[in-house]
Amino acid sequence: MSIAEIKKDAEQRMKKSIEALKSELTRLRTGRASAGLLDHVEVEYYGSPTPLSQVASISVADARSLLVTPWEKPLIPKIDKAIRDAGLGLNPVAGSDNVRVPLPALSEERRKEMVKIVRQEGEGARVAIRNIRRDAIAQVKDLLKQKSISEDEERRAEEEFQKLTDRFVDEVDGVVEAKESDLMEV
Repeated sequence: MSIAEIKKDAEQRMKKSIEALKSELTRLRTGRASAGLLDHVEVEYYGSPTPLSQVASISVADARSLLVTPWEKPLIPKIDKAIRDAGLGLNPVAGSDNVRVPLPALSEERRKEMVKIVRQEGEGARVAIRNIRRDAIAQVKDLLKQKSISEDEERRAEEEFQKLTDRFVDEVDGVVEAKESDLMEV
């Protein structure tokens, strides 16, 4: 394995860490309605748990509510129960052919709790990125031990990995700041 391959692998893994952070943060509710809020809700469908998006269409009715329209009407009570049991603090209203999910306004205290969660998620992503850097540097040191590369090449590679890490940590900071400002917006 060459330094270039190690760097490419590390960069791909760091990008995946950023994507994982973004997907985690979409689960956190801001003041606006987002269909992504219900991404992790599963409904009992013919005896097996199925993602809500596979048994119904989820749309944003207005800024403060979502509309879930199931493909099959008998699913309405099951969807209602699944959303209530998902631990999102939502109280859906079942209608005759859809389920409306009103989003209550966030209290100042709840917003601050969510900002703490966002910061924890951001720190987790930073740690993951630094671990990827550590692994990459360990692989380069192995190449040095095998005499495949020189000490100068090893030093340059370490500097490149540090720059790569700094770039991705800055990206994590940007994602976290954007979500924080989104949460604190009233």
